Amino acid sequence: MVTVQLKFVDAGDLYVSWRWEHALDQPRVLILPRALVQDALDELAHALPSPLPGESSHQALVRSITHGPLLDHPRETALAERLARALLPARLAAELNELLTQGVRPHLRIQPSPSTAQVPWEALRVDEGERVIHHADVSVLPPATVRNAPDRRVSPFTPDGQVVAVLDPRVPGFDDNSALGSVLGSIALLPEEPLTHLLDIHGSRREDQDRDYLATALVDASRFLYVGHVTTGAHGLDARLHLSCRADTTGRAAPIGAHRPLTAADIVLGHRPGPPSPWRTPNRAALIACESGGDLRFAEPTGLTTALVHTGAEYVVATRWTLPTDAGLAHLARTPPSTSTLAPAITAIHRAQRSATPIGALGAWQQDQATRWEQTADPAHTPLIWAAFATTWAPHGPTHSVEPRVS
Repeated sequence: MVTVQLKFVDAGDLYVSWRWEHALDQPRVLILPRALVQDALDELAHALPSPLPGESSHQALVRSITHGPLLDHPRETALAERLARALLPARLAAELNELLTQGVRPHLRIQPSPSTAQVPWEALRVDEGERVIHHADVSVLPPATVRNAPDRRVSPFTPDGQVVAVLDPRVPGFDDNSALGSVLGSIALLPEEPLTHLLDIHGSRREDQDRDYLATALVDASRFLYVGHVTTGAHGLDARLHLSCRADTTGRAAPIGAHRPLTAADIVLGHRPGPPSPWRTPNRAALIACESGGDLRFAEPTGLTTALVHTGAEYVVATRWTLPTDAGLAHLARTPPSTSTLAPAITAIHRAQRSATPIGALGAWQQDQATRWEQTADPAHTPLIWAAFATTWAPHGPTHSVEPRVS
């Protein structure tokens, strides 16, 4: 696969550089005047369900789902086209187009800046009815300081290895309809959903999946799948995973009532008192939770995704923004989705993570969703859901241009 590394830097204006991995000595650099890109980025921020300054989480969801463009096909496509024009350099677009005419599907490894961290690159509309994901695989390129850290060891992967699945864990002190209540809701009760098999094996709404359980279970696992709540803190290392941890457990976050959240710092440094004792993370991890991939929104990119990469993960799927539940969409959307949106996403990510090529596998699902959105405008296929997910890829050692296949 032909691969390009595309990096963005905020320094007043937006600096863009890219280099093809087969020609690393030929970088391209471009300055995008902030005045030409900021309006599109602001429009995106107002479209997303992540809270703006001064907003609560509920207010953000109401704004985005009730009034925003991401559930309205004409308005969403206009935004996706505007973002593409603002952020994709013309020269890069020409280079990509030349590959496409040769029948080559490139791989874009994108390292966003804080101001571009929530851009859904896969969903950018580059032609009538066509998105970036129709023509290229896309992944997040973590900073070199993260992926090449001297003490980082990538965990091994075996296709039939152990899967640790934490599905909608019950958070102590919070009932099903509270802020940290159930994210799956009635999805878990629908026998026709493809998620059912996963739930039958691993269970949901369990009360025994706390940090001690998880730290031990992950040591020998090949994959980790989490569906639940993530909340952001004042800084990246304070990003929080909400398990079945009671307040009397040890950790670096203050308790919230009867519950103590698990922070990114707990994973990187250990959650018990004493000398640092980092966790061991499986080769592949997925955090299907609100803003679980919010690391790059900080000037110093640290957070849950970075913590998992640092402690052994090669592939991490996470979300760029707040992820609405099916119940939230059904209640707030003017035209509710015709089917579940969250269950197919969980199933697609679960399948992609066991694939020999996780990036390409997730991209294939996103491409299918993009096509359905273009053809039907059914909110069940809105980019609000499928474009929220991105795969961070951090192979060990020197840069690789092709996803390694597992035999």
